[in-house]
Amino acid sequence: MHAEVRMARIVEAIGRYRAGAVSCVEAAELLGISERHFRRLRDRYEEDGPGGVIDRRRGRVSIRKAPQDRTDWLIETYVMRYFDFTVKHFHEEISKRGFEYGYTWTKAVLQRAGLVKKALGRSAHRKKRPRRPLPGMMLFQDGSTHEWLVGQPSLDLIVTMDDATSEVYSMFLVEQEGTASTFRGLAETIGKKGLFSTFYTDRGSHYFLTPKAGEKVSKDSLTQVGRALSELGIEHIPSYSPEARGRMERLWGTLQGRLPQVLRLEETRTIEAANRFLAETYMADHNARFAVAAAEEGTAFVPFVGDLAGMLCSKHARTVSNDNCVRFHSLNLQIPEQRHRRHYVRAAVEVRQYADGDLAIFHGPRRLADYTADGALITEEASRQSAA
Repeated sequence: MHAEVRMARIVEAIGRYRAGAVSCVEAAELLGISERHFRRLRDRYEEDGPGGVIDRRRGRVSIRKAPQDRTDWLIETYVMRYFDFTVKHFHEEISKRGFEYGYTWTKAVLQRAGLVKKALGRSAHRKKRPRRPLPGMMLFQDGSTHEWLVGQPSLDLIVTMDDATSEVYSMFLVEQEGTASTFRGLAETIGKKGLFSTFYTDRGSHYFLTPKAGEKVSKDSLTQVGRALSELGIEHIPSYSPEARGRMERLWGTLQGRLPQVLRLEETRTIEAANRFLAETYMADHNARFAVAAAEEGTAFVPFVGDLAGMLCSKHARTVSNDNCVRFHSLNLQIPEQRHRRHYVRAAVEVRQYADGDLAIFHGPRRLADYTADGALITEEASRQSAA
């Protein structure tokens, strides 16, 4: 009976507020609750009617009333298998396997058992920057150094994500973030979705050249990444504060609290195995859980036609030496015999270094030769044997 009386009082107070007889503050005082709680009740009433103001704890299973065997099972499962999961992630995993109790009950049981701590109060609310309305208008890319494979040295996780939806298009582990990892993320993204409008990153040295520490990046001197983006017609935007990359920062919090635990359960111990799992399973699961719908229908992605690998690579000008070789770092790249020209001594050529480390020498548009990362010439015969 008490619940019905309380609901009637709330409905009456909401009615007086809607009639303009009292303000939110005055209605809350009449009910003996905070103004914030009254606003929540008002919104629920407007959305669901009188049923919306019923205490949502009614009908839930009490910790004290739940079967002891379920409580024991929950605690044992968490301690033995999911000890490093957040409560939310833990509840999602066991719910997939038919667990019937809610998240709040689960959290309360683990808190009473001393296995998780109560969260601290949140800081003051900060207004989020509005998302771009269409996918493909702006993409983020960033790397996070973390112990992604539990018990092993830290690795860099490289993620490329859409601002409009928070959908992740590329996600992989590397030993160290750099130009090659950036090109790989771009290649995977453009290969799947097409060209996009703007690329938002931090000011890492592989993204931008900064003449003086702490000052703005150079708009005239481009890195290899900057040159490639310019060739593709993609605008490159530098970030000057962590707050400006708020969505990426929140993504790292989510991934660092979930991904290492999932990789541990999968018994993943190598970068290669981890990257297969990320590409084939985890990225889709993550997007299904965390991606949101874009504000508008449609897309800003444009299909790409052309030699993507020829753009997303490092390009270096060189002059052929007298022995018809090209010096590149510590390598000596011998140009093989060509049908159309006897030699290239003193010719200006371009050495391209691809994301996988392989090399190629170009004279204008003509591709003269391909090499492995350690400088070994890749012949047509060797290529056929490798493919076989």
